[in-house]
Amino acid sequence: MKNTQSKLKISRNKFIKSAMGACSLCAAGIAVASSKVMAQTAPPEAEQPQTARMGFTSPREAAWFSSVEDSKIECALCPNGCRLKPGERSLCRVRENRDGKGYTLAHSNPALIQEDPVERKPFFHVLPGTRALSISTAGCNLSCKFCEVWDMALVDPEEVHAYDMPPEAVVKHAMDAGLKSLSYAFGEPVIFYEYMKKTAEKAREQGLLNLMHTAAYINSEPLQEICNSVDAVNVDLKSFDQEFYREVVGGELQPVLDSLKTIREKGLHLEITTIVIPTLNDDMEMINEMCRWIKNELGPDVPLHLARFYPLYQLSGLPRTPVSTLDQARETAMQAGLNHVYVSRVTGHEGENTFCPGCGEKIINRVGFVIDSMDIQEGKCSHCSREISGIWA
Repeated sequence: MKNTQSKLKISRNKFIKSAMGACSLCAAGIAVASSKVMAQTAPPEAEQPQTARMGFTSPREAAWFSSVEDSKIECALCPNGCRLKPGERSLCRVRENRDGKGYTLAHSNPALIQEDPVERKPFFHVLPGTRALSISTAGCNLSCKFCEVWDMALVDPEEVHAYDMPPEAVVKHAMDAGLKSLSYAFGEPVIFYEYMKKTAEKAREQGLLNLMHTAAYINSEPLQEICNSVDAVNVDLKSFDQEFYREVVGGELQPVLDSLKTIREKGLHLEITTIVIPTLNDDMEMINEMCRWIKNELGPDVPLHLARFYPLYQLSGLPRTPVSTLDQARETAMQAGLNHVYVSRVTGHEGENTFCPGCGEKIINRVGFVIDSMDIQEGKCSHCSREISGIWA
């Protein structure tokens, strides 16, 4: 494949990503906004030239592989359990058998490097008003028909522009830009596990928080290990229906539920996102069942983001989610006993705000990703001193 190169600089408010990935993010209706509160400004020295190369990879030996028979190897990273002959790749497209050894093609070669509000990840209970540096690579171990970054996640690494950015370089950029956290998001961080783990370890040494947004389609042992290196996780719970997971997502529901319980048991801050898709997962009885499970198994203070669906990829023929459906889903979730239920991707909606479960006062006022006011002091409501779940400093 012929290499093509493009030069650009990393700086505040400039995205460094796969050009195709940028298109799908826009199509998803996810706006970019600056934050009023605690906005970070990157110093001039944070700007540095980077070169994007089509199909750039930096193969490394990968973890979670074991030999099985006749030079075959098995990947134990996720429930797919891929068995690979020499030369074969896993379903995620970035793990392969090279002469009987497992390799990752998703290490130090992000197709997306992006600085924006932490609320966009979305994390509403982690350092509100700050900005985070996100990274992601090509590949995914699921095949969602409504994938918002399909032209990055559902293609081979040879098909995207990628950047030569080892963990030390990622952390340096975040530090130079005065950021508070790194986010492994937009694509699926499980498939660039080794890259995420090493970057998270380097980031923690420098006092940065590590945030992971994932579909949580991962086996228990690697999940427990990565939980030792991250501080907060937002899990895409795509539905509470097994058939939906098989037909629309390309996976199984139970491993995701198991992952949610593991993350909670490890003591990490947890938030959940569900994109509400008309006719597919917008049944209120199912949403009620899901929310009761969240309350009983994970706790009532786990924030739930009910996100608006925008038609794209293989579900481009469906309408976007009516606001009335999101209102009904939010009411259903609150009636089920969840304390923090948000409506995402409807700018100006009352469901963007955070309310104290104790006194009912509005304690974070949001418009999109912009925070107008925050009444939380030392992790407690400024009005009644009720503790609010999250990472606030």
